[in-house]
Amino acid sequence: MAATGPSLFVASPLVTSTAGNSVRNRCLSSFRAMAVSADQKSSPATVATRSTEKGRWLEEKNRKGRKEEEELTSNIYSNPQEITDENGNTLREYFQECKDLMIQSKAGPPRWFTPLECGSHAPDSPLLLFLPGIDGMGLGLFKHHHKLGKIFEIWCLHIPVTDKTSFTDLVKLVERTVRSEYKRSPDRPIYIVGESLGACIALDIAARNPDVDLVLILANPATSFSRSQLQSLIPVLQVMPDQLSLYFSYMLNLASGDPLRMAIENVAKGLMPHQIVGELTQDLVAMSSYLCVLADMLPRETLLWKLQMLKSASSSANSHLHAVKNQALLLCSGKDQLFPSEEEAQRLYRMLPKCEKRVLEESGHFLFLEDGFDLVTAIKGASFYRQGKYLDYVSDYIPPTPYEFKKIYESNRWVLAVTSPVMLSTLEDGKVVRGLAGIPSEGPVLYVGYHMLLGFELAPLVLQFLMERNILLRGIAHPMMFTRAKEGRMLDLGSFDTYRLMGAVPVSGSNFYKLLSSKSHALLYPGGVREALHRKGEEYKLFWPEQSEFVRMASRFGAKIVPFGVVGEDDVGELVFDYNDQMQIPSLRTFIKELTEEVVHLRIDASGEVSNQDVYLPGVVPKLPGRFYYYFGKPIETKERKEELRNRERAHEVYLHVKTEVEKCIAYLKEKREEDPYRNLMTRLVYQATHGFEAQVPTFEL
Repeated sequence: MAATGPSLFVASPLVTSTAGNSVRNRCLSSFRAMAVSADQKSSPATVATRSTEKGRWLEEKNRKGRKEEEELTSNIYSNPQEITDENGNTLREYFQECKDLMIQSKAGPPRWFTPLECGSHAPDSPLLLFLPGIDGMGLGLFKHHHKLGKIFEIWCLHIPVTDKTSFTDLVKLVERTVRSEYKRSPDRPIYIVGESLGACIALDIAARNPDVDLVLILANPATSFSRSQLQSLIPVLQVMPDQLSLYFSYMLNLASGDPLRMAIENVAKGLMPHQIVGELTQDLVAMSSYLCVLADMLPRETLLWKLQMLKSASSSANSHLHAVKNQALLLCSGKDQLFPSEEEAQRLYRMLPKCEKRVLEESGHFLFLEDGFDLVTAIKGASFYRQGKYLDYVSDYIPPTPYEFKKIYESNRWVLAVTSPVMLSTLEDGKVVRGLAGIPSEGPVLYVGYHMLLGFELAPLVLQFLMERNILLRGIAHPMMFTRAKEGRMLDLGSFDTYRLMGAVPVSGSNFYKLLSSKSHALLYPGGVREALHRKGEEYKLFWPEQSEFVRMASRFGAKIVPFGVVGEDDVGELVFDYNDQMQIPSLRTFIKELTEEVVHLRIDASGEVSNQDVYLPGVVPKLPGRFYYYFGKPIETKERKEELRNRERAHEVYLHVKTEVEKCIAYLKEKREEDPYRNLMTRLVYQATHGFEAQVPTFEL
């Protein structure tokens, strides 16, 4: 939701500016952020200010409550095509803000400020400190302020152009702030987002303060400065006259991006050629007009000072890497022209014990200023957002924004198009209807069903629930999507960011408990990996444990259990090279063993086939796509049977009943799909060609 109330200028205990009242007044009247001293300590007045902020936030939250309820009722996810893009600030506005900030703070020591775009955050939101790159403006997160401000308390470090504070003193300055905030809220994590130079400061802070709960987000760290082409600029700048500005065009090119790539992206957006020319012309003219702003941001003397600081910063950070034990997320650009960031990220990934990395192949050095990158989405997708000492996958989860959902929908749109899913549900009177009208609205609800090969059914299932019923399915997933037992050949964890963004949680008793206690709609596959990686001839066969795993927990919270079946995997591909085939080949047998050792083992005490949790990659030959069918049976009530289902035998009877219902759903769909005249892709395309490609394609009679 957009912030509509008055923005909060005072966002830290540092409420008194040492720059003087005149500067502060100008900031209040003409700039979007208030600069404050980094050394001002908390006072009774500060505590009162924070109490006032909390009251203001609660009042604002209540005021927005009705509007949010109306939006939920109308289901903003129902039509992804109509969801508008999130309006981020433009590069032109960024340069204007830099210009305004330089006018208002030409001199003075480094200081913290909170941008007005950040709006009001929850009182218990974690603190996020942004440490800038060599520009020192502190506006590097300019495009992300609004979204970040909803979930963080944000302070940005501003280093005036003429300031000559050394790297060591910058580290001490940030460290004082970190220690002060840790003392004030020891159970609240402190996030440090560092860009190039700022990343080096963040690493030094983490090494010097192992007792503080710091979460590091490092974008293209300058720890690779010794291998950077920027080093060659130092001797040039030492002899270059101040009147020359040959390097400005180079810096501008790095900041603005590749015009050809921008044109391609605009074509992808569906713009007409004359619009493309117009937008490119506008952007390039605007950026060229701010060439003088770049010159003011990095005059020769300042740039020389910053490059020399980068050299010492890189050396210091690298010497302390062994002491960094904090959770860290590395964001590296594949087309960084300043640093070898992709190569450096791999090095840091090996050295930092609690580190994850994300590679942005098409991005340049100034990652945070690019239109295609969303920092909040990256944090959520990596499961890096938490409000306490430990991550709670249920209470710390933030649902996808409408635009995040739109991007996920668009990336999976082809799956929906070629499989044309048919979803059936059962009403309370037992009538089977097309659509999800029979799905319970209120949780807790537990959906228990069959897992297709490689989980083919997941994307249409989760997307359709959100679009049609505004229900977010929280999938209970294998831990391989969240962590590794050891590094090796398994897919990078970033491959599963979309699953985490859409609410998946690692399977565990505590997470299952939390989902049901919070009245969530949980999705469970008792067959797990063995079912999703089945062998030839095993499609639609359930591989469930012999003993009940979920009935007693569901009954404890009175959850409804919805059995469901899905069919269609044999209509999109044929499994030709399965586990048994691969185990006959020594090299592949070794490969399967290595993959399996990399993931967390489950069901080690189970018996039967379900205990075989080996991980392998099935060989599938695609077919001309058929159709996916989903059938949700009548919900099974447990609310009135809590006492009865405490008995293990009674719970096991319900467990077997659920399993039987899932098998019946599968059998029903296998039989009825034979009657579907639109089971084949070609007949569906003919129908859509005559009725419109957005038209719902009919199916068999119910």
